[in-house]
Amino acid sequence: MPLEWIIVALAVVAAAASAFSWWGVRKLRRERAPHWDEPRAAVQPTGERQRVALVLNPVKLSASLAREQVEQACSDAGWDPPLILETTVEEPGEAQARRAVEEGCDVVIAGGGDGTVRAVASALVHSGAALGLLPLGTGNLLARNLGIAVNDVPRSVRQALHGAVRRIDMGRVQLHNERTGVSGDHTFLVMGGVGLDAVVVAATKDTLKRKFGWLAYSEAGVRSLPGKRQRMSISLDGEPAQTRKVHSVLFANCARLPGGITFIPDATIDDGYLDIVITSPRSMLGWLWVAGKILFRHPGPIPVISYHRVKSVEVRVSEATGTQLDGDTSGDVTSLSVGVVPGALMVRVPGRATGPSAGMFSDSLKE
Repeated sequence: MPLEWIIVALAVVAAAASAFSWWGVRKLRRERAPHWDEPRAAVQPTGERQRVALVLNPVKLSASLAREQVEQACSDAGWDPPLILETTVEEPGEAQARRAVEEGCDVVIAGGGDGTVRAVASALVHSGAALGLLPLGTGNLLARNLGIAVNDVPRSVRQALHGAVRRIDMGRVQLHNERTGVSGDHTFLVMGGVGLDAVVVAATKDTLKRKFGWLAYSEAGVRSLPGKRQRMSISLDGEPAQTRKVHSVLFANCARLPGGITFIPDATIDDGYLDIVITSPRSMLGWLWVAGKILFRHPGPIPVISYHRVKSVEVRVSEATGTQLDGDTSGDVTSLSVGVVPGALMVRVPGRATGPSAGMFSDSLKE
């Protein structure tokens, strides 16, 4: 295919994705499911005292407003001042969240982007503390999937402090690089992957992220699509591995991408499973096929993308390949193992808590 036609095809895909994203955002604003609707009136204190911690990324644009709003909300409720713990490059949130748990906090609010949320969540697994979300980043993927207010700090603070509680799953991944001898255990809440999606994350320009938000990933995707496939060995739920030439293997805990795009129609955040997506287009026609299926939610199978619901997956690659977790690069690997931790976290979500202490301890509300 001549280069000119490749450029035209990519432009069409990008334009369609942007238009669909714009429409999806408008649709989400119009259609809010009653189960997740937050009462418009101010939530009155229930009489239960909460110990609140805010793990805050201080470099985020709205960090000062976030701190101010959490402090004011605790004061209005008659609670003790929140424990404010700022993140650093060396300590992105896990250590701070562990301290909050040790000090008996009932809710630990992650104020930052997806990286901060992931770090805080990793310290709250099977703890008695609920995770509150104060989305201040570019993607804010977990918040979007749970219907939590994005770009509305006061409202997301109310949801984190006075909302209902939902128990959700978490993914765990072991990364290995036999070339360097480096290994590591990590967690993720929304989506991770090996291959092309990690290339896109690494290629996304920080300047564009600051200016255009999550749309910056689309620009990086357009630049990265022509990359060639590579051989990967994939084993699902311990079954014999199959070797295929693919662009990427995604492992997802959630369904939705920014802009209202449902990437995996049947994915649910609390079903005890991961949804695996394997993409293997050979040409631009194949990528257009994938784009059409995702954007228009075509239910039928197509040979260049496959979906699998599993408890675990193992992947080996023929050469060291990039990975990403919740939109952050996580290094090159030669193999990885992924599993799900069912019901790992209690998360504050939109909706009024019922009973004197349901806002803190109930995990019965399901989507």
